[in-house]
Amino acid sequence: MSEVRVRIAPSPSGNLHVGTARTALFNYLFAKKNNGKFVLRIEDTDAERTSQAYIDNIFDSLKALGLNWDEGPDVGGEYGPYTQSERFDIYPKYAQMLLDNGFAYECFCTPEELEHEKEVATANKQAYVYSKKCENLTAEEKAKLIAEGRKPAIRFNISKAQKAFHPTSELSFDDLVKGELKQNTDLFGDFVIMKSNGAPTYNFAVVIDDMLMKISHIIRGEDHISNTFKQILIYEALGAEVPKFGHLGMILAPDRSKLSKRHGATAVSEFVEKGYLTDALINFVALLGWSPSDGEEIKPVDAIAQDFRIGEISSSNSIFEYDKLNWMNSHYIKMLDIETLKEKLKPFLTKYDLNELTDAQYTRMVEVTREPLVILSDITDAVPYFFGETVEIEPEVQSEVLDTEVSQDVLKAFAAQAKDWEFEEENLHEKLEVFRGEFKEKGIKPKQTMWAIRAAVTGRTRGADMTATLAILGKDKVLKRVEKAIK
Repeated sequence: MSEVRVRIAPSPSGNLHVGTARTALFNYLFAKKNNGKFVLRIEDTDAERTSQAYIDNIFDSLKALGLNWDEGPDVGGEYGPYTQSERFDIYPKYAQMLLDNGFAYECFCTPEELEHEKEVATANKQAYVYSKKCENLTAEEKAKLIAEGRKPAIRFNISKAQKAFHPTSELSFDDLVKGELKQNTDLFGDFVIMKSNGAPTYNFAVVIDDMLMKISHIIRGEDHISNTFKQILIYEALGAEVPKFGHLGMILAPDRSKLSKRHGATAVSEFVEKGYLTDALINFVALLGWSPSDGEEIKPVDAIAQDFRIGEISSSNSIFEYDKLNWMNSHYIKMLDIETLKEKLKPFLTKYDLNELTDAQYTRMVEVTREPLVILSDITDAVPYFFGETVEIEPEVQSEVLDTEVSQDVLKAFAAQAKDWEFEEENLHEKLEVFRGEFKEKGIKPKQTMWAIRAAVTGRTRGADMTATLAILGKDKVLKRVEKAIK
């Protein structure tokens, strides 16, 4: 096999979608598995919808996921340029080649004429196929139309190409994921490859780009299957080697509808902003339609690449299970070393003044709050009571816990005793054991005793380890909060 070369060719009309990220990942894995090249090409021919912000988002998202490309707009390569809008001078030469060889012709039909053809087809309850009325125009007829001010588009001649390379009107190819796929090309009609304004259409530009960049395997979404039949004929008409194609099933939401914003985040950058780790996200995405041979689901990208087998990708649609992603993300959070986690949490703690804590206190706060974190942003609501002099008490905590006679007795006794305690964790643990014991003898459950202290100090009835919380806050803050809670 010649060198494996794959590509991802996103259109920068939005932030990088998780479905595109999955396509990029499978291309990347296939390249790594086969010592090939992974190419990034930006298909920015839709000028109205393209923006630099979206291009930057595609770059940043792919890099964040660890999907670094071997060739692309920023790193270059011998088959550039890698941005489609910079390649416009390339396409006319190949359109002319198809014209010269009879595989394309000029079409002078106006939009109104084409619309009329469609209306007639609809009225006759037929699928619309272009009438080919411009296929055999004479030089005189063309000259007359040009004199009228008409500029021709160029259409690919499907039937000519099909007859030249295939015995019947059925075209088939062996898909790397879905197996043999067939289509009757008579149903397509001759499609435009160059618009009257000189711009190439998608199906033409993508073939020329992939051909010139020597792309050997094209792995993309199944929504491109109908395009593939057209593209194969263009390759053949140009005398080029046809790449191998593999089409991936769709990613669906848990309700089996198309994944959209109403289900949650859909762009890679949205997941990152919410506090998903890119290692967890890429691991999860790899399992959308593919399974590791050893059944071990938690795997870094390099290990997945070694195990990756394109023929074992499911041809069915995959369900994007947010619950599974959450489970996987929480697992990855638990695997982080404390210093890395501290850094990754900082963007989600900007509403607090971290200068209130020493590095040792910040470290301890993270240690005692990390266990229940599902996404990094969960830290924001988990730690407000570690900051500020006072604490906000939840209304039901005030009425159901702090206002009770038992809690008031506990807090008065705690305030009286704790002022003489050393606020180190080991010492606090011992003192609280004794303190709980004293109230247990009075018939008060240890849970009630600790609830009263926790409610006064944190404003909540659940949270981080109490001993660690008291030690991090220090004696002054703790006693001020307890005294404020005493009526």
